[in-house]
Amino acid sequence: MRTRTRTAGDGAGPGEAATADRPRRLHADSGTPDRVFRSVARGGGGLVLLVMLLVGGFLLYRAWQALRRAGWSFLTTSAWEPDAGHFGIAAVLTGTCLIAAVAVVVAVPLAVGTALYISEYAPPRLRRTLISTVDLMAAVPSVVYGLWGLFFLQGNVIGLARWMSTYVGWIPLFSVDGADPHDPLATATVYTASTFVAGLVVAMMVTPIICSVIREVFSQAPVGEKEGAYALGATRWGVVRSVVLPFGKGGVIGGTMLGLGRALGETIGVYMVISPIFVVQPHIFQSGTSSVSSLIALRYGEASKIGMSALMAAGLALFLMTLVVNFAASSIVARSRSGATAE
Repeated sequence: MRTRTRTAGDGAGPGEAATADRPRRLHADSGTPDRVFRSVARGGGGLVLLVMLLVGGFLLYRAWQALRRAGWSFLTTSAWEPDAGHFGIAAVLTGTCLIAAVAVVVAVPLAVGTALYISEYAPPRLRRTLISTVDLMAAVPSVVYGLWGLFFLQGNVIGLARWMSTYVGWIPLFSVDGADPHDPLATATVYTASTFVAGLVVAMMVTPIICSVIREVFSQAPVGEKEGAYALGATRWGVVRSVVLPFGKGGVIGGTMLGLGRALGETIGVYMVISPIFVVQPHIFQSGTSSVSSLIALRYGEASKIGMSALMAAGLALFLMTLVVNFAASSIVARSRSGATAE
């Protein structure tokens, strides 16, 4: 491969001195294999964008009838009665965001701690076993997590939900309507099938994905800087705090956003543990919630023509929200140190 360098002031004569400080433009004369590889890579990237545009266009085409009938009230209406012309995604969108928020709050500390232990503290033999275990957890079907949440988790988090609603229930997010902590005969069903239970199930599903991304970035922390910190007398935690964590900041953000995108679209695991309602439910410990994906799974089989169009509109809203999250994550990661290094 031949490489030659051109300056902006070549042949400028009297103006050569004035243009000498301009940055030089490098021109690489790549060979045929490089040009073929570049064309294939561009074609693959363009194909992905084309598929995304086709998916968005298809959803918009199928959703147009419902969007034209509902107008802007589609974003502010909680009820879901498409045949009566009274429907919207305010309730399911609130439930989707709260379930995803609970999942991310629980999953990110677990993922960061696990990734740090695997990359910095675990013995080499145990490290390989832990990496395989985390990767296998990411491959477990979502229905398995749903069964675990339905038959095990739901009954064992009632005590925590009751304690939180009793002592920090003055915060509206943690209060439970109709719950009396001083009544020994009070039913526990007000704490089941809640946003909290669904968020914990989704957290267990997205933790392996977030952990894999963060661990991969932590393992690429500059060895020279780590050895330099050790040479200056830093402890292992000092090296982690001064080198590994700052370098992996982009990976933490990127992995979190990737897990958030998965949490927003999770269907089966949420559908199996929640009790669907179509009112805005801001209390995470109270029974009853819903999400966009579970709404589609619940109403798809019985939907009329306008009902199907309304479901497509809900799917379009979820598609756009996921795109915004992923683009924001890409922008943040590209500006971080680890993201810049990866480029």
